[in-house]
Amino acid sequence: MIRSRVCLVLSLWVIVLPVAIAAQTPGQSALPQPLTLEEAIHYAADHYPTLKAALEQVTASAAGVDVARSAYLPRLDSLWQSNRATTNNIFGQVLPQSVIPALTGPVLAATSAESVWGSAAGALLSWEPFDFGLRHASVVSAEAALTQARAGEMLTRLDVQHAVAAAFLAVVAAQRAVFALQADLERRNVLLRAVQTLVTNQLRPGADQSRVDAERAAAQTRLIQAQQSVVVAQTTLTRVLGAATGSITLAADSLMSRVPPEDITPSDVATHPLAKARQATVDQARAQEEVLARTDLPRLFVQSSAFARGSGANANGAFDGGVDGLGFQRANWAAGIQIVFPNLFDFSSLRARKAAAAASARASSALYDEAVLTITGEQQSATASLQAARAIAANTPIQLAAARQSETQARARYDAGLATIVEVADAQSLLAQAEVQDQIARIDIWRALLAEAVAQGDLNSFLAILRRP
Repeated sequence: MIRSRVCLVLSLWVIVLPVAIAAQTPGQSALPQPLTLEEAIHYAADHYPTLKAALEQVTASAAGVDVARSAYLPRLDSLWQSNRATTNNIFGQVLPQSVIPALTGPVLAATSAESVWGSAAGALLSWEPFDFGLRHASVVSAEAALTQARAGEMLTRLDVQHAVAAAFLAVVAAQRAVFALQADLERRNVLLRAVQTLVTNQLRPGADQSRVDAERAAAQTRLIQAQQSVVVAQTTLTRVLGAATGSITLAADSLMSRVPPEDITPSDVATHPLAKARQATVDQARAQEEVLARTDLPRLFVQSSAFARGSGANANGAFDGGVDGLGFQRANWAAGIQIVFPNLFDFSSLRARKAAAAASARASSALYDEAVLTITGEQQSATASLQAARAIAANTPIQLAAARQSETQARARYDAGLATIVEVADAQSLLAQAEVQDQIARIDIWRALLAEAVAQGDLNSFLAILRRP
């Protein structure tokens, strides 16, 4: 009986514990089923880890701007100190260091191991009204870093959305190719059965059946390869979506039912996220030059201080007992202006840092020019690809109709004994190729539109075309 109860309890734990853990663990939102292209783009923008990291980098850069701006605020330092220590003082000087505690007061006639209480409290208010532009240059540098982080986030978002849309269209293209190759395999099976009947009745030579068997096997191989491409494309889509593994059903009928006549709205090269990121790098390098140019200038501080001290020791060598010294016996205040001059011997290091910053600015400017050339070339290539895709999509129906007619005629001629099996096989291969090209031609237009939108640096025009009926 006891063993049965123990087994029952363990069984309940095995069932309930994973459910409880899953309930406590924040899960990922489920993918819409079936999934449209627009939904895939938005889902990846919300869930892909690299994009989340880019957003956090923007947050960190924004905090860096706040840190740079806080340098304009006054600084107020305060302390409270209570200690128990001996009072043996000695006349003389100690070089600046951080090991020996400071000791104030006169030198007593005799030393003693007796200790007394001491206390101190104070506050120092320091404000820098003038800095010759040093803090402003630091804020500009931090703002340039924030601009660069935002441009990097936009570029990452564009790359992620491009990867998702390209993977989505790759899955659709692979599925349409499977559809066309399945139709080709069915035609090969029909032809094989017809040829087998003719060969059995000795109306055609056995070589015809061998050729048809080989063509059918090749068609089946192409179908298997296409099915493998579908699986690989779906795996890639799942990965770039940032989703858990699982089957995804795509809603792509609208992509196949129409050919969009619109083109992507052109935009200025300077608005592309890559150009913005490179320009922000240039601005940050120049801001760093400004910071270094003002580093070797004097700094003016307005300071005021108030402090109080207490001690259980007296100047005559007598010691107060009890808790005397924990209270304050003397108080002072001070106010003044302090000018801090830079290190005179830092000119060599500062000159090298300025030279490095200038070289970094020139390198960043060159990379910006390279980015402009890259974006311009991608825009021109995308436009040419879109024109070619539209021309191919207009030509594939003609090619498909001719291939179907050729296959029908070749089959009729073979049945009448006027053509060889080679002509029929060639006609069927030509028809299969035409069907695959016709299925993929519309997808290639969407791919070209996507590439053109990516080259412009913004997918809003592409999404607007997707939404149109």
